[in-house]
Amino acid sequence: MDLALLRTFVTVHRAGSFTRAAALLGLSQPAVTSQIRTLERQLGRPLFLRQARGVTPTTIGDELAHKAAPHLDALVEITESGLEEDSSLRTLHLAGPPEFTAERALPALTELTGDDGQGFALRASFGTAEETLEGLAAGHHDLAISTVRPRGALLSATALCDEEHVLVAAPSWTERIGPGPLRHAGPSALEHVPVVEVHESLPFVTRYWASVFDSRPIAPGTVVVPDLRAVLACAAAGAGLAVLPRYLCAAALARGDVVALHEPTVPPLRTYFLAVRTGTLAMPHIARAHEWLERAATDWC
Repeated sequence: MDLALLRTFVTVHRAGSFTRAAALLGLSQPAVTSQIRTLERQLGRPLFLRQARGVTPTTIGDELAHKAAPHLDALVEITESGLEEDSSLRTLHLAGPPEFTAERALPALTELTGDDGQGFALRASFGTAEETLEGLAAGHHDLAISTVRPRGALLSATALCDEEHVLVAAPSWTERIGPGPLRHAGPSALEHVPVVEVHESLPFVTRYWASVFDSRPIAPGTVVVPDLRAVLACAAAGAGLAVLPRYLCAAALARGDVVALHEPTVPPLRTYFLAVRTGTLAMPHIARAHEWLERAATDWC
């Protein structure tokens, strides 16, 4: 049986779509369709059921994928190992949100970049959850940190940690709003306070308002900057209120650069996931980095 046909089949099985598989393989969709039909003719059985959105494997399709995928993954591992005689020369490609990756993941992983015989080179890129997961699926990254759990069999994910969100502003704003945290106040007390955010849609503030106040924020974004570290700096300078991960603003809160405007009984949380392409944890450098991040994350929660 042609290994190229099996590789295409496994990619379609994991991607759940001929279109997605074609993009991952660098082939046209008709080429992928033709290869699957060829394989189905050789086996004398249908492997997928075509649906409006993608494909669903038949029983024989699932059975073939279960048998073939581990061996194809092992061949990839052998091929990649053969390209680098010294495992310490391996390069790990990590992608994730800029703030969490810079503040949490990269400092942890740099401990593995030494020359102890098991180290690796490290390359990082930043992006949205959609961008990082698409890049992971396409083979541009080895690990992706995302606030969205990927769907389908192509990628697998492990819950890494939860981050707590805090509503903060410069101390000067408490005099205008009222003394002390607004434990029992409603959102009306904050309507006149400008908002500092990462996007015009106010994703952090909107999520906080929905979770804590069961409403939507009224004030528009006064300062919009695409990095939470810049949001913190602007909030500390008095530009307005912001919703930030506690890990990112903990030091500023301790110094008094910003104060918590509200202390809900149950603070909003957001989960980070550590995603890989299915089968790639067989590669030692990816498995080691994955395990190391999981271990480090126990101190982040």
